[in-house]
Amino acid sequence: MVLELTACIIHLFSPGIPGLLQSEDMARALLSDAQETESESESVEEQVIARLGRQQVLYRNPAPSIRIIMDEYGLRRQVGDAKVWEAQLEHLIDIAELPMVTLQVLPLAAGAHHLMDGSLMLMWQEDGSAVAYTEGNRCSELREESTDVIHSRLSYDRARDRALPPPDSIAFIRGVLKEFRAS
Repeated sequence: MVLELTACIIHLFSPGIPGLLQSEDMARALLSDAQETESESESVEEQVIARLGRQQVLYRNPAPSIRIIMDEYGLRRQVGDAKVWEAQLEHLIDIAELPMVTLQVLPLAAGAHHLMDGSLMLMWQEDGSAVAYTEGNRCSELREESTDVIHSRLSYDRARDRALPPPDSIAFIRGVLKEFRAS
């Protein structure tokens, strides 16, 4: 994640709410649910601190340009109790309104796409070099070969083309929040 901290441009696709956008309480609820034994649960707080530490990239100066595509699926599956989830949706709206962040929602109606099997992060450094980092179920891969990065970029671009425009995405998240509060 050193590359994430030094990137000047970050493009991210996530089927759920990515760690970069998770509130502390959501991160804790999500990481706690993943723990199966008492010894594993002892490390939850360390994992929460690490996840929140990665978010410093959102506030560094100069800030990178960050574009995030979230699958609607991530907005429809509640994590934590009602208070945690409501605060998380509000947190997403706040981050989406930061000047260097562009957040888009890929609606379920967009159908199948190339990135359904996990998350993708594309990062460009000041020197123009780029990498693609993919994560799936208990696996991850850093790709540095230009052909791999180009292929990943094309998949990202296809998903972006099918996503809602940024203002519509924020309105969509507000609508999900309104629906949640009404239920």
